[in-house]
Amino acid sequence: MAEPRIAFVHDWLTGMRGGEKALEVLCERYPQAELFTLVHVRGSVSPTIERLRIHTSFVQRLPLVKRLYRHYLPLFPTAIEQFSFDRFDLVVSLSHCCAKSIVHPARVKHLCYCLTPMRYAWDQFDAYFGPERLGAVGSALMRPVMARLARWDRDTADRADRYVAISHYVAGRIGRYYNRRPTVVYPPVDTDYFRPGGSGPERFALVVSALVPYKRIDLAINACRLAGVPLTIAGDGPERASLERAAGPDVQFVGRRSDEEVRDLYRRAAVTLLPGEEDFGIVPLEAQACGRPVVALGRGGALETVVAGETGILVDDSTPGAFADGIGQALDRTFDAAAIRRHAERFSRTRFADEMAALIAEPAAW
Repeated sequence: MAEPRIAFVHDWLTGMRGGEKALEVLCERYPQAELFTLVHVRGSVSPTIERLRIHTSFVQRLPLVKRLYRHYLPLFPTAIEQFSFDRFDLVVSLSHCCAKSIVHPARVKHLCYCLTPMRYAWDQFDAYFGPERLGAVGSALMRPVMARLARWDRDTADRADRYVAISHYVAGRIGRYYNRRPTVVYPPVDTDYFRPGGSGPERFALVVSALVPYKRIDLAINACRLAGVPLTIAGDGPERASLERAAGPDVQFVGRRSDEEVRDLYRRAAVTLLPGEEDFGIVPLEAQACGRPVVALGRGGALETVVAGETGILVDDSTPGAFADGIGQALDRTFDAAAIRRHAERFSRTRFADEMAALIAEPAAW
């Protein structure tokens, strides 16, 4: 029996974040697939992904797209609908924006691995486009644009034959916004690469994150100041300049780091922080794979990835004081590094690949 002709669809390829790491595992399992994306910044994702035949949209040819692709957001619905999938038997989209809304023939099955319904169009408008970000006039102009995008997102929800969510938290959002009931397959964590090692923890806290508003890096900075604990922040983004102005001398911004450097930071940090409400959160599991505890806001995906009192501390309130107390508890407690590691191993790349392959192999059951 001939192998099915598979197309992957990803919103954009501009860096190796959680969604791209899931895509990488699928590309390893299905190396003959083709890949469709709105924008591809060559060299920004792994060679495993870039070995596939990659198709881009007209957005790829717009001015300064590699740096300003998000500014073309109002064009994304038109762009994603122009791809053709007539040559394929199956489409697998990995969607946090519009990939789930591809148009495909009825005979071509479409499985959507939903990272999240688009945050900025539904419940996080202010974090991205609020007056503090764009000013009163800019925010007012963006509100009808995002409302129209949310309506389009809702109206195209049935273009996917089956939804798979990255967490039960995201499954709830899919139910609310799309009126669909997904199954859950947790994203992959490279537990072979992220392993314990080194000489043991040092007295500092770590954040590994894109520096964007909803990640709440400001909360981590203020909490560490109250706790009297130095903080290292690995990552970059549009909020970096304002965060650096607000940070004190005990906060070190190290920018984007290689996987090897990030692994070393996980191993050396006394605790890794997750101050924002995440849909899932790969960083806490990478830290736990290295045997290190996590202090996380007790909402969203952290409730599914951190075991309170065993692999870290869950904080009830998103205030600096509450988070500072959580950091203090983590530093005072003796954690079992081996137990933390065993918990993280439940989220391995092999497990993800096997669970997704089982779904892909049975489209008739959708």
